[in-house]
Amino acid sequence: MLPALDFEKPIVELEGKLNELRSLSTGDISISDEIQKLETKLDRLIKQIYSKLTGAQKVQVARHPLRPRSVDYIAGLFTEFTPLAGDRRFAEDLAITSGIGRFRGRSCVILGHERGHDTDTRIKHNFGMARPEGYRKADRLMMMADRFKLPIITFVDTMGAFAGKESEEHGISEAIAHCLETSFRLEVPVISLVIGEGGSGGAVAVAAADRVLMMEHAYYSVITPEGCAAILWRSGANAPDAANALKLTAQDLKEFGIIDEIVPEPFGGAHRRKAEAIASAGDAIERALDSLRGLDGAQLKARRREKFLAIGREPGLH
Repeated sequence: MLPALDFEKPIVELEGKLNELRSLSTGDISISDEIQKLETKLDRLIKQIYSKLTGAQKVQVARHPLRPRSVDYIAGLFTEFTPLAGDRRFAEDLAITSGIGRFRGRSCVILGHERGHDTDTRIKHNFGMARPEGYRKADRLMMMADRFKLPIITFVDTMGAFAGKESEEHGISEAIAHCLETSFRLEVPVISLVIGEGGSGGAVAVAAADRVLMMEHAYYSVITPEGCAAILWRSGANAPDAANALKLTAQDLKEFGIIDEIVPEPFGGAHRRKAEAIASAGDAIERALDSLRGLDGAQLKARRREKFLAIGREPGLH
């Protein structure tokens, strides 16, 4: 059984009853009709709950431990993937996975925050929080993609850049800023998909894209709800209030024009049916790439710049 979020208690109770019925079903006793009725009721309950999630609940879903990670999307959507490592200055950063591969027949460069699936891999990947060398690696690969005229596809899933002492000593702010500077100079298509958490500059460093897509139950924000609560209320207990006030859901951001498309997830979240969620993401990425066909490098660069300058601008102002 999947780990349960607090608002999923009615779902868990119904799943427990369903599992009990399934275990009682034998060749001599047929209770298939009762099982089917309970399955229908469970599907209806999941749809009802997940269609009315608050911002705070969306954050919980985005952080679900079984939610598909960048490596899952890469494995499900790309062929001939060849990892590329190192920033050519200091070190390799496993919080960002990167390489080249083929997406539905198109050669491309892939970048993604990687959080890991269990305790060991989460520690190995530093929970997806990249250090300066991670962003310098991303910067290097973006420039390589531009040189060889390859589209760039990025997967965003991080609480934010790593804020440790060594990160500051090695220039985390400069590394993120340089990543952004490079992004706005690129003359190749850039598609970014927020698959889980999109936190602060650590996220936007690889999400200054021509098309910004977002999974239905992901979130994207200038700060985590906990960080916001600590500043405004001086208490982490107010994190749910912060999550709702920050307007960080895909639905909010689509309304504000910050993202371009919401990628639907299976009812119950991407963690319940990973393959279906990944396939849906692949279709959205393909649509985004197709929408940029025919644009030359100068047009891409100009449109990308205007896209981000227009965020928050009042209508009629230039």
